[in-house]
Amino acid sequence: MPNYSFKSDESFLEKIAIGAVGTNQVFTDLQLQGHQPLELERGSKSYKIWKTIKIKRIRVPDILCVACGRRVESRAKTTLELSMSHSTSDPTRTWDYGLDDEDYVALVVCHKIGDKPIDVQAEELVQYASVYELRIAESNGTVVFVQPKGAEEGFEARVRWPASIARDAGIISSITPERVQYKRLSDNHTITASLVRGSFTLRPLVSVGQHIVTNQIIGAVVPIARTFSCSPKVTEEYYLGLLQNPSHSKRYAAAKALAFFPSEKVAQELREKVAQIDEHIYIRLEAAATLAKQGDTAGTDFIKSCLVDQLLQPKLEAVIIMSEISSEITDQLLIETLYDETQHPEIRAGAAWALGELRNKAAMTALIDSFVAINEEIRIEAARALAKLAAQFTPEITHHLSQSTPAKRPGIAWALSKSGKFMVQDMLNALVDEDARQWVAYILGTQDQQRWVHEIEQLRAKDTEMYFAVTVLWKVITSWIYGLEEY
Repeated sequence: MPNYSFKSDESFLEKIAIGAVGTNQVFTDLQLQGHQPLELERGSKSYKIWKTIKIKRIRVPDILCVACGRRVESRAKTTLELSMSHSTSDPTRTWDYGLDDEDYVALVVCHKIGDKPIDVQAEELVQYASVYELRIAESNGTVVFVQPKGAEEGFEARVRWPASIARDAGIISSITPERVQYKRLSDNHTITASLVRGSFTLRPLVSVGQHIVTNQIIGAVVPIARTFSCSPKVTEEYYLGLLQNPSHSKRYAAAKALAFFPSEKVAQELREKVAQIDEHIYIRLEAAATLAKQGDTAGTDFIKSCLVDQLLQPKLEAVIIMSEISSEITDQLLIETLYDETQHPEIRAGAAWALGELRNKAAMTALIDSFVAINEEIRIEAARALAKLAAQFTPEITHHLSQSTPAKRPGIAWALSKSGKFMVQDMLNALVDEDARQWVAYILGTQDQQRWVHEIEQLRAKDTEMYFAVTVLWKVITSWIYGLEEY
């Protein structure tokens, strides 16, 4: 019998992308408020998925403000409601697990803007609810427990705090204990929003004459804010204290935040944490990452040691961490890992991905060499990484196209095609043999026709067959039948 409890890869990627886009919007909003946000949960701002090696990280909120120490859990939704996923059977999956009263939940609405799973855009509005207030409402019974709908929802239960949401921009015209009314800006029509939800009466969160925007929460059982204060400020001593806290999540946050407080005292505390064998491996890795960012070799030495660990999860985490540290040492470690055929394929693929994140020219040859790897995942990540480098190093990569073997050219061609940063003359110089001619035809034929229609005449003068191939590709790709499926 098929197992329907797992979402399809595309559906899962779309949900990951919605979460990442939402977290990025919250991050930007916090910056505009004057906070100093730091991505606390690694990967929360990215939609990169590791398919084989599943890293079970320490559960922490998505964002930490280094300046005031408050943490923010981002919740992106396609239809706004004040709700959180929840489990009544697993205490580590309750809606507030790992959260403190001082933390906030940020709500942001995202919309699909294209056909791809990652075609997602966040609304500008970000709204914040205090974890303390959410807990008080739950303890008072002013919440609704929503049972899961079925397998497609991953058997996920939810806690919902009743709220009234403006579906259009407008100006508040009247408020009574039972309702809020506002004049819709688009047509001046009066819209009524009820403050009564079953047995719950919502508190109004707006005032008469106030301008409101689409998806603004105008009534709820808890206060909702657009901002929160970045005070009082915390110090190095605050995070050094957290480094000894009994909570894994607090020690993890401290190890990460101390990157912003470079001093010999901090370095010494972090070295001791790295050397602490009974400490959680991800806290040790985070302490090592902070040391490495500050140029301390104790950090890079420990990260290097994790690359020979028997467990795959610490290896992959070490590789991902190195994508955040731009140095000759980490670049070389990643290149060596990419070449190392004794490593698990996803570790090598992760090294390729990390090199793409760093965008270091020194990685170019290693990435191109990886196009002959037996494992397809390695080749795919190397091509994606090279595409990121191609935006900056187009002439060098074009030179590789002409000089490389036929086995390496598909990845190079794809990377150049995706970057689109070359000139037609660059491609003309790469026409060194029949195989190169075919890949140049692919590169040009996958570009936007309107952009290249004038430059392409240079190709007609030099190579009429190539010109014909490119124009045929343009005709096919721009046709309405291109990509048409039978279902």
